[in-house]
Amino acid sequence: MKQYEVLQWASLFLKKHQREERVAEILLQHYLQVSSAAFYMNMQEPVSEEVLVKYKRAIQQHAEMGIPVQHIMGFASFYGRKYKVNKHVLIPRPETEELVHFVIQTVKKQFENQALTIVDIGTGSGVIAITLALELKNVNVYATDISKFALTVARENAKKHQVSVQFLMGDFLEPVHKNDIQPDIIVSNPPYIAQTEASLLRDTVKNFDPKLALFAENEGLAAYQQIINQTKEMAVSPSFIAFEIGHRQAEAVSELVHHAYPNSDLQVLKDINRKDRIVAVKI
Repeated sequence: MKQYEVLQWASLFLKKHQREERVAEILLQHYLQVSSAAFYMNMQEPVSEEVLVKYKRAIQQHAEMGIPVQHIMGFASFYGRKYKVNKHVLIPRPETEELVHFVIQTVKKQFENQALTIVDIGTGSGVIAITLALELKNVNVYATDISKFALTVARENAKKHQVSVQFLMGDFLEPVHKNDIQPDIIVSNPPYIAQTEASLLRDTVKNFDPKLALFAENEGLAAYQQIINQTKEMAVSPSFIAFEIGHRQAEAVSELVHHAYPNSDLQVLKDINRKDRIVAVKI
C-alpha cells in the first residue's frame, strides 16, 4: 500500500470509532521516522510491511481501546521538546504550556537579573520544571511529587534534556519544608478534577492518566487548599505563585488565596479558548 492509501484506511477507521482523524498522520509520521516535509512529499511511496503491521496495530489500539497516542509513541511534545510519558504521569496539555509561558514572561519582566528559587509542585513527567530550567537564567529549580514512579520519569526527562532540576519525593510542599528550601516562585498544575466529574472525561484520559494526578477532594479544590496552607507555614512567603486551574474554579481558588493572603495582587488569566485557566498571585 502507498502512503496515501494507508492514511485513507486509518482516517476512515478512526472516524468510524469517533476518534480524531489527524491521529492517522501523527502515528504514520512517527513510524516512518521522517520529517513533516518528507512525509507530505512522499505520499506516493509504498509503506513497508514492517511499518504497516506496527501502524495498523497502533491505530486499532487507539481507536478501539482509547490508548493515548502519546503512550503508543512513548513521548509527548511540550514547549517544542519531546518528553517521555507513560501510565505513571499525566500527558502534558497545551493549557499547561500557557501556564509555563506566562511564568517565563513574568520572571523576565518582574524578576529580571534576580537569582531565584522556583518550585514546581506535583511535577509528574517534569515538563514544567525542566522547561523553566531550560528557558530561564539564574534559577534553581526544584520539583516535587508524591509518586516515586513519576519522579523516575521526570529524572529521565531531565537527563535527556541535560538540565539540572532537583527532584524531591513528598506531598506537595512537604519535602521543600523538610529540606529548608525557600522558594521565591511556586508553580503548580495540581490535581483539580472533582470525582463527580469523572464521567465527563474522555476515555483516553480517565482510563490512562494516573488518577492521583487528575482527581482531588473538596470538589477539586483540596490540592490548592493544601498548597496554600503549606506556604503559610514558611518563614518567608514566596513572592509569586501560579496555579493552573479548572475553568470553573477561578472564584473558589481566588477566595482561598485571598483568605490566606488578603493583601496579595491576584489575577485570573484565560487560556487560548477563553476559559479561566491560571490564577497568578503576587504576594
